[in-house]
Amino acid sequence: MKLLPHTMSRMGDVLAGFHAAWEFESDSVLIRFERGIRTPKLFQALGERRIPLEAIAGVTLTPGKRGTVVLRAEPRPGADPLMEAADGQLKEGCDPYRLVLPADKETLAEYYADELRAQLTQQGPAERFLVAAPEVPRAFKAYDAKASFDGRAVSFRWFWTGASSAKWKAGDQTFPVADLSGVEWRSPEVFEGYLRLLRGASPVDQAAPVDQDPASVMFGLGYGPVHESLPFAAAVLAAVRSAGGAAAVQLNSGRRDPGDVAERIRHLGELHSAGLVTDEEFSLKKAELLAEL
Repeated sequence: MKLLPHTMSRMGDVLAGFHAAWEFESDSVLIRFERGIRTPKLFQALGERRIPLEAIAGVTLTPGKRGTVVLRAEPRPGADPLMEAADGQLKEGCDPYRLVLPADKETLAEYYADELRAQLTQQGPAERFLVAAPEVPRAFKAYDAKASFDGRAVSFRWFWTGASSAKWKAGDQTFPVADLSGVEWRSPEVFEGYLRLLRGASPVDQAAPVDQDPASVMFGLGYGPVHESLPFAAAVLAAVRSAGGAAAVQLNSGRRDPGDVAERIRHLGELHSAGLVTDEEFSLKKAELLAEL
């Protein structure tokens, strides 16, 4: 296939794949996500995202599944609040930096990959977020509360059907962005997903179980789905960073309190005994918890 001479400076070139199309511009890549029924809900929620070239560390092109190829832009660490909040927990099919294409577009994809690589000049962690955060206001229903964020403060309004007595005693909560140092998001697609707000200039004591911590909301089946809770977490994280307060805490960092781990294993055992967790799920999750010690 013979291609006409091309440079990234010619704006408007579009490479369309499954669920998304990339529009190449002189200083960025505009990713437009489809809204079809087969498109991951996270992509539909994002709509479109402009990724500055300075936020991209590299580009790869690899074979995909069932006669496809995958073009992926590799974001620099710290450049995108969404990926920072996700902390590596997104499933491959929900990675907004992947463009899946039919195999017959491999030559064209390779050409664009080479052109894009030639424009990249930045490496290593970014000193600030370079990709825009999801717009506010945002809200979603967790298992034990309704969480809302207006750009200035995060609010939790407890549900009597799900909130623990400890949260009820603490009352509904409001956390100004200025009082936060970051967020910790654990995907609802894994066991015991949650969103925890981190406070202060250093990582908070995370020994308290999530169901007892008034700065946390729990996820569950149908509660806090990825396409709602992750953009929420990213918006909060970006607001904390731009507020000029304490640097956001590294997500999921540090080791858990042994007592907390023991309590979680005990609860896991109860679910296993009740037949709500399979032998395989029990063994896998128990190993994950023990690894956190």
